[in-house]
Amino acid sequence: MVIVRPCQEQDLALLRAHIPTPGQPDRHATRFERQQSGHSTFLIAWMDDLPVGAGEIFWRGCSAPEINQHYPDCPELNGLDVWPPELRSQGIGTTIITAAEDITRHRGHHRIGLGVEDGNSRAAALYLRLGYQETGRNYLDRYTYIDADGTRHDIADPARFLVKNLDRTTS
Repeated sequence: MVIVRPCQEQDLALLRAHIPTPGQPDRHATRFERQQSGHSTFLIAWMDDLPVGAGEIFWRGCSAPEINQHYPDCPELNGLDVWPPELRSQGIGTTIITAAEDITRHRGHHRIGLGVEDGNSRAAALYLRLGYQETGRNYLDRYTYIDADGTRHDIADPARFLVKNLDRTTS
């Protein structure tokens, strides 16, 4: 059984031990700090008291200006991952997505979006199966991180934005 809940500070040590973030040693802490500041909700999936997945809802929406201008009040589910890889395709990602949708709906939003990298056809198929729709909006998913050696990395992954309308009458 998988349980999804917002990250708590005491979860960070287990996250670091069980869900690697290659080249981004403080990624879990950074996501937790964003949650603490109210900018996001950092969701963790748990199975047998171990973290097995994560995702983050950005309440201000997609950081790409060309997406945000078209979907200004659309929270974005970002950084969805299931770990270890052998647990993928077992419903954990779907459980995280469903939890994100429920939280988003509960906060009064009528839709949620997410970006999918152009080469990630497996994730795209999942999102489309779960009711996300193509928007026709392509963008570069840009982010920066500093690795354990202190080197800055600027990344720009081609992606497309998908949106799902949420029915406010369901919980």
